[in-house]
Amino acid sequence: MDVEGKTVLVRVDYNVTFRPGSTEISDDSRIRASIPTINLLMSQCAKIVLCSHLGRPKGKFVENLRMTPVRDRLAEILHRDVFLALGVVGPEVVDIVSSSPQDSIILLDNLRFNPGEETNDIGFSEQLASLADVYVNDAFGTAHRAHASTQGVTQFHPHSSAVGLLVERELEMIGKALENPERPFTVVLGGAKVSDKIGIIEHLSEKVDTFLIGGGMAAAFLKANGMSVGASICADEDLNHARNVIQMSEEKGFKLLLPSDVIVGNGFHENASAKLVDSAEICDSWLIMDIGENTSSSYAHELQRSNTVFWNGPMGVFEWDSFSSGSSGIANTLAEIEATSIIGGGSTADVIYTLGLDDRISHVSTGGGATLEYLEGRELPGVAAIPNA
Repeated sequence: MDVEGKTVLVRVDYNVTFRPGSTEISDDSRIRASIPTINLLMSQCAKIVLCSHLGRPKGKFVENLRMTPVRDRLAEILHRDVFLALGVVGPEVVDIVSSSPQDSIILLDNLRFNPGEETNDIGFSEQLASLADVYVNDAFGTAHRAHASTQGVTQFHPHSSAVGLLVERELEMIGKALENPERPFTVVLGGAKVSDKIGIIEHLSEKVDTFLIGGGMAAAFLKANGMSVGASICADEDLNHARNVIQMSEEKGFKLLLPSDVIVGNGFHENASAKLVDSAEICDSWLIMDIGENTSSSYAHELQRSNTVFWNGPMGVFEWDSFSSGSSGIANTLAEIEATSIIGGGSTADVIYTLGLDDRISHVSTGGGATLEYLEGRELPGVAAIPNA
C-alpha cells in the first residue's frame, strides 16, 4: 500500500506493565515489537498516528493510565520526538494531527478512556477513522477483540486497511508453522486450568505428536489417572476435560506425557516450604507448584527430538524462585535446540524475557488471549476485518 505523504492510523498494543507503585515501565517488549512497522512507515514519509489501550479504565479518564510513560519510552527508543494528544478523538486531537509536520509521530491517549472503544461504537469508530487516510492494525494482542480500534474503524477504510509487520509475522508463525508443522511436533501446555487449553488440544490433536503437561492443570490429569493431588485445586470441569484428553490420546495416537514427579508447597505463597515428591506420593495438605527434576529431564529429551515446538503456560509458579525451575528448564532447552520454537505470549513470554532468551527463540508471540483463540481455530475480528490479511 502506498502511504507516502499520507496520514496513517496504526493500532498498536502498548498495554505495558509497570513496576509496582511507579510509572516506570517494567517490560517494554510490546513497544519494541511495533518499531519495525513504525520504521517502515517513516521511511515512506507517512504521518503516523498511534493508538492503544492501557489497563482497564472502563470508559473513564484515569490519570495514572495516561499514555505519557509509553510516549516517553517510545521517543527514547526511536531517538526522536513523539507528540502525545490530550485525548483520543475530538477537535483538539484533529487539530494536533492536522497541524503536525508530515514526518510526525503522534500518540493518542488511552483508547479505553472512551466507552465507545470496547462497545465498538460506530460514532467513535468513525471519529478515529477520520484522523487518517490509511489504517494499519499492528496489535495482534487485541486482534481477538471486536473493538472500535480493531474492527469498527475498518468500516470507514474499506480499501485502505492493512496489517502491520508484527501481525503479519504472528499470522505467519502461528498460522502457517503450526497448521503445517515440521514433525515431530510437540506442544507444551501449562497454566492453571485444563478448560483454558482444551480448545487448543482439540484443534491441534491431529497434528501433534506429543503433548507435555505441567502447571496447575497437571493436577486434573494426575487425578484422572487415579492419583491423589493433595490440596491442589481440581474443578470437576477440568477433571472431565482431562479424562476426555486421555481418551483422545488413545484414539488419535498422540503421546500425552504427565509429570512423574512434582515440586509441592505447603501453601500457595512465595515463602511456602517446597519439596520434591513422586507424583503418586503427594501429601493431602500440599499443593502441586511445579514439575520435578525427572519430569524436566524427560520433557527436555522429548523437546530435543522435536522439529516444531509450541509452548503456552508456565510449568509452575515461575514468579516465585522455589517453583521456577520447571519453566526455566523448558525455556533453556528451547533456546538450545534447532527446532522452530514458538512461545504463546502472556506469562509464557514473560518467562522467556525474564531469562533473556528471546533472541534464541524462533518466535515469541505478543498475543496471549489472541494466540489461544487463533490456535483454537477461531476467527480473530481484528484480522478478519482487513481484506487479504
